[in-house]
Amino acid sequence: MDADPTIADREWRLIREESRPGPMQMALDEVAAETAAAGGPRTVRLYRWEPSCLSLGYHQDPDTVDWEWCSKDGVDVTRRPTGGGGIYHDAEGDLSYSIAAPRAELPGDLMDCYHRLLDPVLAAFARVGVPVEFVEHEAPALYEPACYLRALNPAHDLVVAGDGRKVSGNAQHRQRDAVVQHGSITYSVFADRHLSTFTDPGLSAVEFGERVTGVDEHTDASRETVVAAFEAALAAWCDADEGSWTDDELARARDLVDEKYAADEWVRRRPHARS
Repeated sequence: MDADPTIADREWRLIREESRPGPMQMALDEVAAETAAAGGPRTVRLYRWEPSCLSLGYHQDPDTVDWEWCSKDGVDVTRRPTGGGGIYHDAEGDLSYSIAAPRAELPGDLMDCYHRLLDPVLAAFARVGVPVEFVEHEAPALYEPACYLRALNPAHDLVVAGDGRKVSGNAQHRQRDAVVQHGSITYSVFADRHLSTFTDPGLSAVEFGERVTGVDEHTDASRETVVAAFEAALAAWCDADEGSWTDDELARARDLVDEKYAADEWVRRRPHARS
């Protein structure tokens, strides 16, 4: 895939997949946005949630979470700065990406911005032979608190072509000076565990599988191969050099974990409470 000429004339870095707890991953997304807004490199990265983590949408009611089950099974819980429902990010079954860049360098129209930033994601799926496309028509919600079971949205939900099941959910956090888009890609479906993170999903693992699919159902490519494909597609899209976090960025992220992403005031806050 050729680099996008409107993107690649800036300084970009690729941060290869890192395994970190969920609160740290969300903090690093915020730090990447701060760095880009301050004139530093724009960031594309892959990341792994370890231990497995339930990330709540910005407005999600904490009462929808089965806190006891998550604690018993060692599943972290954090809250995203983006909307939507909760996503169970399995340490083996999920891989995630994010893109952070100054807002002025991206399309102002939300739909155009999604399509621009999802170009490398679609290209990555193509690299492993899985045909993926935007969902053409909305589908009704099966369980509103769960992102993968909400109504499908043609703006940012990706499904396997000819199959129709969701394989990736994507969201944007549009700040005054920067945009972060992050997304979850399902490599393997662990429906029972996904549903168990919620208090009363009201549907079975079989029904979950009728809405959600994993990459491993459509290719023999290993998780490591899929990660490499996403890293390569993201880097090619913006002509990124391999990079890493600075010591200052990591220190800032650790502060954000303590102050925000691992703090009950943020994670368990009531709907519509101000952060």
